[in-house]
Amino acid sequence: MQQIPVQQIPMQETFREFLDRLREAGELVDLRQPVDIRHIATLVDQSDKAILFHDVIGYSVPVISGIIRTQKRAMMSLGATTYRDIEDKLRLATERPIPPARVATSPTREVVMRGDEVDLFRLPIPMSSIYDGGPMITAGVVIAHDPELGFNSGIYRFIVKEKNLTGIDIVTPNNMRLFADRAYKAGRPCPISISIGTHPFEITGSGFRAPLGVDEMAIAGGLRGAPVALAPCETIDVPYIADAEIVLEAEILPTGWTWPEGRFGEFTRLMGGLHWNPLVRIKAVAMRRDAMYYALHMPWENTWLAAPTRYAALRQALKTAGVTVKDINVTLGGCAFWHAVISIKKQAGEGKNALLAALSVMDLKHVVVVDDDIDVNDPAEVEWAIATRVQADRDVVIISNSRAKPLDPSLVPMPPGTVPTGAKMGIDATIPEYAQREAYERITYAYAETAKIDDYVSGKADPAGESGGDNAVARLADAILEKIAVAPMYYTDIAEAFAGWNFQTVARALGHLHATERLWQDKTGRMCVRGSAFAAKPPTGR
Repeated sequence: MQQIPVQQIPMQETFREFLDRLREAGELVDLRQPVDIRHIATLVDQSDKAILFHDVIGYSVPVISGIIRTQKRAMMSLGATTYRDIEDKLRLATERPIPPARVATSPTREVVMRGDEVDLFRLPIPMSSIYDGGPMITAGVVIAHDPELGFNSGIYRFIVKEKNLTGIDIVTPNNMRLFADRAYKAGRPCPISISIGTHPFEITGSGFRAPLGVDEMAIAGGLRGAPVALAPCETIDVPYIADAEIVLEAEILPTGWTWPEGRFGEFTRLMGGLHWNPLVRIKAVAMRRDAMYYALHMPWENTWLAAPTRYAALRQALKTAGVTVKDINVTLGGCAFWHAVISIKKQAGEGKNALLAALSVMDLKHVVVVDDDIDVNDPAEVEWAIATRVQADRDVVIISNSRAKPLDPSLVPMPPGTVPTGAKMGIDATIPEYAQREAYERITYAYAETAKIDDYVSGKADPAGESGGDNAVARLADAILEKIAVAPMYYTDIAEAFAGWNFQTVARALGHLHATERLWQDKTGRMCVRGSAFAAKPPTGR
């Protein structure tokens, strides 16, 4: 697992201070030459660094993108020294949330456009894919309020349709969709603030799928170890993140899920299809005088901070099930949302218990449970466990009609607005309880701890060892027989015990014992005296 130097991050580090830290670490590149906005997405995709485009042709606002597009930068963003630390920080944040603090105003209100002044086309909102349905806001932290249900925060996509009109992509059943649906059924708009250019603390907190009634900004505060500052909007009764570069004050209109929107590039690394979504009216735009526009780059900027939320939820579910976990890998091949490999310290029957607990978490689709001798981060090890420890009729669990994520392209098409269901699968790739231990002993090469290739490349030579004729072989055979009469020994252990002799002589001595019918083996393959209590018996019927 990647590890980076420990960095002391001030709990109140701002978005801009984080960018400075990336720049100092050589993880951010400043491009000051004119760049066409249509080239931004592909340039970020090709770069191993975050990029700040200072001069975007036709716009007065620079664009920053790719800031959490690698595992290293995701770790840096939250002050983690290992990727696992992010999971631990999330767990502590959910256990000890810190409610946000309200402030009167913030630098985000240095420039304000209201009503007819609102013009989203003045913001450098890029497109990403050749199939996108339009310029798309991807990094907006949305805060909504329901009179009865409280606050909800999340990150949603908004395709720009007109200078003051967007859609909002909320096809997936979640709390934001619930808020919008309740407002729609009441015939009223649902007010939301959209904060663009916020610290990854707030991005991660808002991306956590918290239970209804839990304020995600309090989770972001738990990640910070200090309250997130929220300031009031002017045209709606909802706060915004005070540190944001740009804030859109908006209302989800009570149009229902009736307007076509998309296509979108998804976390699946595929292009999603056309979605039916509500419309959003932008009532005001507030921004810093020298604002930067943050374009979250799909899919990896989404993935690296989304995956740890699965780790935390999985570990809690397995703890509740009483399963002792060694390690978890929410795999990138499973888009960091759908696949998990879990190694456990297994008690009888716990392979299936672990599967059932894990498959209940979020939208996980496929789970493999392995023993603690398997490296969950090594695909070959996991596949080997499946190959050698699984019988499909016994160890594969399939659960039909489970809640599914609408973005799964393998689902049967369903009418818009329908909550999709699909199948979940678990594979218990742990060693069967009935198996003999020796059936799962791995190949381990003799002398691996003492014979090192680098020493021999550097000239090391081994001693020749004693040898002899038939009389020496017979004497050595008797000595070996005396030793294995006390306790059976593997062939290599015998060779080591008599290492003063060269191997050919040892082999001849054992051959002599076999030829004189004094040598046998026990049930695990160790050499023993024929006819002794240790000697293996041939199978009955032979």
